[in-house]
Amino acid sequence: MKCAIILAGGKGTRMKTDSPKVMCEVLFKPMLGYVVDTVKEAGVEKICVITGYKNEIVEDYLKDLDENIECALQKPQLGTGHAVMQADKFISEHLDDEILILCGDGPLMDADTVNKAYDYHMSNKNAITLISAVVDDTNGIGHIKRDENGVLLRIVEHKDATDEEKKIRESNSGCYWFNGRDLQYALSKITNLNAQKEFYLTDSLEILIKAGKNAGAYTAENSEVILAANDRRQLNILNTVMRKNINERLMIDGVDIPCTDGVIIGNNVKIGSSTVIMPNTIILGDTVIGENCVIGPNTYIDSSSVGDNVILDNCKILDSTVEDEVDAGPFVKVRANSTLKKGVHIGNFVEVKNSVVGEGSKSAHLTYIGDSDVGKNVNFGCGTVTCNYDGKYKSRCTIGDGAFIGCNTNLIAPVNVGEEAYIAAGSTITDNIPEKSLSIARARQVIKEGWVDVKKPYKEKK
Repeated sequence: MKCAIILAGGKGTRMKTDSPKVMCEVLFKPMLGYVVDTVKEAGVEKICVITGYKNEIVEDYLKDLDENIECALQKPQLGTGHAVMQADKFISEHLDDEILILCGDGPLMDADTVNKAYDYHMSNKNAITLISAVVDDTNGIGHIKRDENGVLLRIVEHKDATDEEKKIRESNSGCYWFNGRDLQYALSKITNLNAQKEFYLTDSLEILIKAGKNAGAYTAENSEVILAANDRRQLNILNTVMRKNINERLMIDGVDIPCTDGVIIGNNVKIGSSTVIMPNTIILGDTVIGENCVIGPNTYIDSSSVGDNVILDNCKILDSTVEDEVDAGPFVKVRANSTLKKGVHIGNFVEVKNSVVGEGSKSAHLTYIGDSDVGKNVNFGCGTVTCNYDGKYKSRCTIGDGAFIGCNTNLIAPVNVGEEAYIAAGSTITDNIPEKSLSIARARQVIKEGWVDVKKPYKEKK
């Protein structure tokens, strides 16, 4: 069985945040979330996360991800070896299994690298296999020390390294595969005899080599996987690298991103071929977008479904469904589990909330459709509002197929508008309207000649 221990106890002082370091976000998602995703994708069945600073924040987040993830508290934080020691119960339950250890602030580590390292680990019958990479900047990263024949000797932490050792470009990722029993043995031998007086997990390599155990290093094909973040500058680098990688992957798959300026697309987003993503567009969550769409510019989509041949220009789409051939924008907001059916047109400054808008219906501008069920081919005049909230309760409006709603109409929910009903402009509708009826709900125009001279409502002009 594959098991995993994720180290997530750090405070992240240099991040200058009140939250745990692993909760700092890359592309609007905590770094820890990417690590958990990688572990699961790699086929790991049991996970233990080591928490520390403000552990309740991390533990609450993990409960939302997977209630089966175990947690162990590290308090105080005395190094990576000390952190793993807090999982002694978890390790004892998996002595005959292979245990993956990795850092919660390494969101670029991927399942492919993890599994290739596992295959290397198992084929060589290693007690420990670390994942390394050759990098240009090793500052702050452990250095892999080998003898003249390339045999592993030990890992030297950068802060404890000599000037000569700091020149070594092969660096430790902080990700390891251990045999459960060998991990338990190594932890029992780790000491804190170093400059920081901490218990380093890296010492386990030298301990197991001295015990006659097999040890190895799998060198990652992509050196980016070992990148982590200790401050906001490095966090920006992670954002840049991940954004670039996702955009390039999508372009290879046929998505057109003519200018990547401001384009941020989440790792779980799926986009069909020949769809164009315009500048300043952000797409997040488990969003799925079909083929031949134009998304953007200046569009934000989160956890939504978008069909084929859709145009979204300057739109905000949240937790909603947009079916084929919808044309929306500019300055449109669709939210709260709404659905725009096939061929809907939503124009500038229109908001749709918790509503279904039927096929072919149109709302060209300046309209609010909230808590409503709208039929097919309905026309909303400019300035229409569904008045769905009375200060205490929210109620729904139902609008039948083919209804025509004149400009500046207020629909006081709950109210039903029948099929092909017609509402005169400027009406406030409080009662149900039968199908194919005309409803006029406004006072007659009254003219009082000479009223201004008598009442003098205007200020005196100087």
